[in-house]
Amino acid sequence: MDKIYDLLILGSGPAGLAAGIYAERARLNALVVEKEYVSGGQVVNTYEVDNYPGLPGINGFDMGMKFREHADGLGVKFATDRVEHVECLHEGADPAAGAVGRPIYQVVCENETYAARSLIIATGAVHRKLDVPGEEELAGMGVSYCATCDGAFFRNKDVAVVGGGDVAIEDAIFLARGCRKVYVIHRRDELRGAKSLQEKLLSLPNVEMLWSTVVERIEGDGQVSGLTVKNVKTGETSALPLQGVFIAVGIMPNSEVFEGLAEMDHGYIVADETGKTSAPGVFAAGDVRTKALRQIVTAVADGANAVASAERYLAE
Repeated sequence: MDKIYDLLILGSGPAGLAAGIYAERARLNALVVEKEYVSGGQVVNTYEVDNYPGLPGINGFDMGMKFREHADGLGVKFATDRVEHVECLHEGADPAAGAVGRPIYQVVCENETYAARSLIIATGAVHRKLDVPGEEELAGMGVSYCATCDGAFFRNKDVAVVGGGDVAIEDAIFLARGCRKVYVIHRRDELRGAKSLQEKLLSLPNVEMLWSTVVERIEGDGQVSGLTVKNVKTGETSALPLQGVFIAVGIMPNSEVFEGLAEMDHGYIVADETGKTSAPGVFAAGDVRTKALRQIVTAVADGANAVASAERYLAE
């Protein structure tokens, strides 16, 4: 290996960019590997961010660019490449003497292979989609995948939540505090979430359940104006006028290429606030790790914590 970095940061969403900034300030020889030509992760596709301290109402693309400008201003190094798999080698290994050596991680990408003594995995997660007409076209224009991010924009309006698990129920309860009407659309005739949450949801006067129902189409011209829904038992379709739809049918962490590298839980890399995983020198930050709250502000904090942990590991 011609060059071994102190740290490779895989991903350039808020967690990866924050990690890059903190790594540069720590004077680590680090490289951020990003698969897209535009940094920022999911945030760049967000119409408006209104809950990041100090930047109320900022456009998501502009926020991503501000994060990147900060990193560029400090001299953070970037490479555009797509990770294919990671191999763990060992530096200073001497089988004859029984010396295992310290791990060296070789990250094989489409264009180049990179090596480092430590890794921060910040590849994020993606929301499962309904894959119905109008969803992609109206994303950020009334179609949302995060009630806590975007709920405030729908105060005193009519919205729908699609899903039947804990997240969907929690989203509906949250939205019911400020929205005029909340429809909960679930393809089955009973919810899958915790009973205590179900009881709370069903007690709310401005929540209406649409059982055994699926979304056929999201309607609107530049902004969501309603849904076409179908009852799966009767086959009957109907129009549902509203201004927003929150899709909560699951999240998929971008972790497939790290299978076997560190412990996972349903695809999420197991790590606490320190970012430490079960693999020495490997840290996880942002939406790809096990955590309760997936927000920009927690991703940024994860990036900082992971670098602090990597610093301690490298100094040992």
